[in-house]
Amino acid sequence: MRCEIVAVGTELLLGQIVDTNSAWMGEQLALAGIDCTHQQTVGDNLDRIVGALELALGRADAVIICGGLGPTQDDITRNAIARVMGVPLVQDDDVADRILERFASRGRRMPANNLLQAQVPRGATAIADPQPGTAPGLICPLGEGGKVIYAVPGVPYEMQEIVSRAVLPDLQRRAGKLAIIRSRTLRTWGDSESGLAERLAEHMAELDGGGPAAPTLAFLASGIEGLKVRITVKADDEDSARALLDEEERIVRGVLGDIVFGVDDEAMEHAVAKVLVERGLTLAVAESLTGGLVASRLVNVAGASNWFRGGIVSYASDVKHDLLGVPAGPVVSSEAAAAMASGVRRRLGADVGLGVTGVAGPDEQDGQPPGTVFMAVAMGDDEPIAVRVTLPGDRDRVRQFACISLLDLLRRTLAAPSAQLMS
Repeated sequence: MRCEIVAVGTELLLGQIVDTNSAWMGEQLALAGIDCTHQQTVGDNLDRIVGALELALGRADAVIICGGLGPTQDDITRNAIARVMGVPLVQDDDVADRILERFASRGRRMPANNLLQAQVPRGATAIADPQPGTAPGLICPLGEGGKVIYAVPGVPYEMQEIVSRAVLPDLQRRAGKLAIIRSRTLRTWGDSESGLAERLAEHMAELDGGGPAAPTLAFLASGIEGLKVRITVKADDEDSARALLDEEERIVRGVLGDIVFGVDDEAMEHAVAKVLVERGLTLAVAESLTGGLVASRLVNVAGASNWFRGGIVSYASDVKHDLLGVPAGPVVSSEAAAAMASGVRRRLGADVGLGVTGVAGPDEQDGQPPGTVFMAVAMGDDEPIAVRVTLPGDRDRVRQFACISLLDLLRRTLAAPSAQLMS
């Protein structure tokens, strides 16, 4: 069973509204084991909506069209479906009665154009509308080849109710026995999208030769949150799907190594928290260019008070010198970052200290160009580990990239065999 989604609304094309409906429906179709092969967006124009529906029906067994079911002049989805079906619009008296009753129950006068929502293509079935909306959904069978059009409202909570209650069960009934589709996302930091593709090229070639039952991999660039590798499998049941995902995750992790830091919704701060808790270590952070962003991410983790001692935003140079013991000289340097990490560890009584300083831009500082960041980790009796990185983007992106880079440095440091000696 192949399904296509058509989103209707000129406001979507203009960027005035973000189309979250199609994303939600695509996810629900996948969970139900129904392949969503394409998504379209079309404005409020009758001929173009008809063209979008005809295109979709030419390559899919079912089409879900979202939006354009309201009572105003630009709500023309019903008209487009009727033209595609080759039938007239007729009034559904049950729908009309429900609309009249709803307005009467609120003690409000009903504008006459609300009855436009009771017009349905002949042969279509109205889906009872959810409270408190008045726009019903539609199930519109086309006869030829068993194809069908589902029309749902554009209001998200109305759409979700109708899709969950009526559209998905009807699709599954028409499709018969379905496989289930499940995905798992591995989150990575430390390589480019092309670098990931190169590492996984040989394995992906093997998957391509494995036929339709083989897992698939996709790369998702997520900006300041790194790159994601999405694993998707199709199976007969949940246990089989989970086993396939587990095996494919094992293979991908084996190829990518320690650049994988989390799964699905696990952000870098969760990965760091997990290691700190496992090791029984506490953490303190000294921040300059990030201005508290690192501490903010850390306290987003539930239970952070058990391992996060606190942070010092040492933005001014004299604060670095007086409070953290940074030696006189440039404050954008590996020496300064190391001193900050050691100083905050000492000041706040933590097992591990982090320090970060650098140049967010737009101007250079201490002879360093924008994007230059120095980071350090201090723990145990050894000298702090300090590194320099050059980060891309404007001021905000440099600061955000610096946060995740610092946390990743801590994660890798704690995972290194030598870290066992420093704790």
